[in-house]
Amino acid sequence: MALILGLAALITVNLIVLSFATRSYSPLGMGRVAISFVAPFQKLITRSMRFAREVWEHYFFLVAVSQENQRLKKSLSQAVEKNNHLREIELSNLRLRSLLNFQQSTPKRVLAAEVIGKDPSTWFNTVIIDKGEAEGLRKGLAVVMSEGIVGQVIETSAHYSKVMLIIDRNSAVDALIQRTRARGVIKGGATDQCYLEYALRKHDIEIGDTVISSGLDGVYPKGLRIGRVSDIIRRNSAIFQAVTVAPFVDFETLEEVLVILDPPKHEFETEQ
Repeated sequence: MALILGLAALITVNLIVLSFATRSYSPLGMGRVAISFVAPFQKLITRSMRFAREVWEHYFFLVAVSQENQRLKKSLSQAVEKNNHLREIELSNLRLRSLLNFQQSTPKRVLAAEVIGKDPSTWFNTVIIDKGEAEGLRKGLAVVMSEGIVGQVIETSAHYSKVMLIIDRNSAVDALIQRTRARGVIKGGATDQCYLEYALRKHDIEIGDTVISSGLDGVYPKGLRIGRVSDIIRRNSAIFQAVTVAPFVDFETLEEVLVILDPPKHEFETEQ
């Protein structure tokens, strides 16, 4: 407010002095004196007005830039969200295509299901899927995906089921080393790994060997992939060798699975 009053006073003085200086007759050189007196004030006023105009213009410019910036940020956010949504659709299509290819390659009846929950406990490795008794699921059915064995159904309700993963301590899968046909039982461990137990020390097993289901446990059909041998310990005094197996399935990113509706025992009944 003080600045505005000061500018108003300067302008008033300037106008009064100029009114004398612009008369046709100025005795005793009053014109020169008036100009010398007024010029600094005019200079100050001109600069002040120019500064005020520039500030005003820059203010509106910055307001416009800020509004444009907000609009661009909103557009960018919408574009990122749309791109992320499309990426999720693409990844989902890839997973479903992989499941579909596996479904078409197996002669057994299978049902696709989505993983909707996971047991938070560190003692159990189970998940909940969105299919249950109403869709034909029952306890003991094998759950798989294109990469390999996931686990088996252990509890069912009308529209949901609990699946015990093969990395659970209570899980057991009768298995074979694909290369040499050496047998053992895949058991879950404390981590996201499995162990091939009861594999005789004399059997030929090497790191990198693929482990598959034998089909003799009545749950998993023969030939399903389980994992790859990642470590072997052979003790001289032991009957069995300690074999660690890294599963092919990534259980941390599990989203869709297939439930095999025909258990292996149907095969044996048909053969008999």
